[in-house]
Amino acid sequence: MSKRTIVIAGGGTGGHIYPGIAIARAIQKLDPSVEVHFVGTSTGLESKIVPREGFPLHLIESGKLNVKSPWQRLKTLFRIPLGVWQSVRLLGQLKPLYVIGVGGYASGPFVLAASIIGFNTAIWEPNAMPGMANRLLSRFVDKCFVVFAEAQKHLKNEQIIQAGMPVREEIENAIHESHTDDKFHLLAFGGSQGARAINNCLSDAVMSGGDWVRDLSVVHQLGALDFANISAKYQGAPCEVQPFEFIYDMPKYYQWADIIVSRGGASSIAEAAAFGIIPIIIPLPLADNHQQKNAESLVEKRAGRMILQKDLTPARLISEVQSLRQDKALRDEMVRNIKSFYIPQAATTIAKEILQ
Repeated sequence: MSKRTIVIAGGGTGGHIYPGIAIARAIQKLDPSVEVHFVGTSTGLESKIVPREGFPLHLIESGKLNVKSPWQRLKTLFRIPLGVWQSVRLLGQLKPLYVIGVGGYASGPFVLAASIIGFNTAIWEPNAMPGMANRLLSRFVDKCFVVFAEAQKHLKNEQIIQAGMPVREEIENAIHESHTDDKFHLLAFGGSQGARAINNCLSDAVMSGGDWVRDLSVVHQLGALDFANISAKYQGAPCEVQPFEFIYDMPKYYQWADIIVSRGGASSIAEAAAFGIIPIIIPLPLADNHQQKNAESLVEKRAGRMILQKDLTPARLISEVQSLRQDKALRDEMVRNIKSFYIPQAATTIAKEILQ
């Protein structure tokens, strides 16, 4: 008898891969007899992360369509037919019970091929404004899972389920502990690679000193490229600063933080919501502005603040931090509002829908 298999397609960044892994673990918990395979590309982080997590990974050709460069778009258009052909061959070998696309380069061709052949298919969309691939795929798949309610109006499907963001188990079980010192705790990060705009602006703001750094404690994930420069810059800082190249134990620092300064990726927002921490979001300027749309969704519901990168200055960042720090009632209201964005057990909800 052939093995029962489910395929999760996608990757590129941790924001696609880690939710996929959370779904895979939930599937295995509900039905240990099912094998979960991943499909990705050689250029994404999945080639490093997925094998370490113990799942089989198959690679296909694909690329970015939603880019400004006509040359990059043309290269992708040539790669996609090859990716679809590789997908057809792989589907013939694996014969999966279900295929779910979690976004990223491999998701489009593989899910499209699976849908055309007649396999059960679904997509998971993390952003308030779905990307081009998922907007197109929504017409072909059986189900769509979304994080933000706003995404539903951009997808053409009769079965759209607001399941939420699948997160790691240690975040699922999150409790935001009140800290014992009198300091105000600021956690800053720009994703696994860091974010130069945030790194430069926050370090300039801290080193400028003044009233705002009194009783301030900062934990700053810088990424590999900026770690040496910015950590040297923080020498002799006028307040407590802990610079890290990469933070492996994020739940520990989420528990510690009063506010977050970060990009606007859906997974960062979901993790802030799980712990009930107010984010100040500096969206990464992208072709489709999906991080800005995510941030706008929070701002509209008084659950977070946003500074566009073009408006980011040390003075503006200090102003946003101080307006929150000095108004406890406002912070309490915003904590309640951000918590409403978190939908628990998202990975289990998706796993149950796939296995039923």
